[in-house]
Amino acid sequence: MGPLSGLKVIEMSAIGPVPLAGMLLADMGADVVIIDKANGSFRFPNDITRRGKRVIEVDLKSEQGIESAKELIAAADIVIEGFRPGVMERLGLGPEAFENSNPKLIYGRMTGWGQTGPLAQSAGHDINYIALTGALHAIGRANENPVPPLNLVGDYGGGTMFLIMGVLAALHESKHSGKGQVIDAAITEGTANLMSLFYTMNSVGLWSAKRESNLLDSAAHFYDTYKTQDDKYVSLGAIEPQFYALMREKLGLDDDDFDAQNNPSKWPKLKAKIAEVIATKSREAWCQELEGTDACFAPVLDYLEAVEHPHMQARDAYQTIDGVVQPAPSPKFSRTPSQVTEPSGDSDITAVLEEWS
Repeated sequence: MGPLSGLKVIEMSAIGPVPLAGMLLADMGADVVIIDKANGSFRFPNDITRRGKRVIEVDLKSEQGIESAKELIAAADIVIEGFRPGVMERLGLGPEAFENSNPKLIYGRMTGWGQTGPLAQSAGHDINYIALTGALHAIGRANENPVPPLNLVGDYGGGTMFLIMGVLAALHESKHSGKGQVIDAAITEGTANLMSLFYTMNSVGLWSAKRESNLLDSAAHFYDTYKTQDDKYVSLGAIEPQFYALMREKLGLDDDDFDAQNNPSKWPKLKAKIAEVIATKSREAWCQELEGTDACFAPVLDYLEAVEHPHMQARDAYQTIDGVVQPAPSPKFSRTPSQVTEPSGDSDITAVLEEWS
C-alpha cells in the first residue's frame, strides 16, 4: 500500500538511528528484513522500531552465516548499517563485496563521526556527537550546564533523517544511472546542517554563542515556557508582530514596556511580568483562553498526555497495537497511505530469498 511498496531493505541489527530508519521505511511499505545476531542481542519487549519487519537470526561469526547474509544483501535494493567503520568489511559484507552481484545496491552507512577522520574509530553517543557541533552548547539556561535534548537532535534528527534522505536520493539517482552507491551519513554532519539557521543569524549579528541570550533559546519573553498555578507549564512562541499583539491582548499585557518586543535588554523584566500573569491560572484555564488562537500557544504535555490531546486524536497521530501506544506513520500520503503492521517475527532465509528473487 505504501509509497515504498516493493522496496527490499536489509537492516543490520543495531541501536539508535538505524532501527528508526528501518521502521519509517517499513511504515511506507518497504519490505524490511533485519539480520540479527544468532545469539539474540538485547531488545526491549514490544520494540516499536521493529514494527512491520521480519527478523532473520544469522551467526556472523560462522562462514555459513556470512554466506547467508551475502545472499540476502545481494538480493536487496538497500542495506542500512550502523557499525563502526571497517566492521562490515572485516565480515566480508562491505560495499565492494557486492559490486558484481548487486551493482545497483544502495548502501547506507550510519555512524556518529563518519567513515573517515580522526574520531572515526572512537566510541560515542548522541550527547557526544551534538556536543561537537555546537548544538548541545546552545541548549539550556544561562550559567547552567547545557541540557541534553534526549537523543532527538543527534541520533534521530542528524542521524535517521539524513540516512533516509541519502538512501532515497541514491535510489532515485540509480533509476537514471543503473548504479548503486554508498551513503556516508554522519550524525555530526547531519546535526551541523540542522544548525544552518543559527549560522545565518550569526552572520547578521542576530545570534550569540551565549546561552539564553537569543530569540529562540528561551531568552525572549515571548518565546519560552511558564509555570501555571497548578505547577504545570505552557509555551508561548509569538514571534511575529501580529501574533505578539494578540498574545499581549489575551494575557492583559498593557504595560508600555511590552512595546519593546525585540529589545533584549528588556526581556528579563518582561519575562518576570509574564511569569506572574501565567501563575494566576491553571494550565487548563489558559488552554481554554488561548488554545486555537493565533497567540502561538500550546500546553506543555508529557508524552502520555500528548496521546489524549484532541488535536492529536483528530489527526490519528497515535495508534495502539497489542496494548502498546505508539506514533502512527508520518507523513500522510494522499494515494498510497503508510500503515503500521505488526512485526513478522523470526523468518526463514529461504522464504525471503524466494520472494526477493
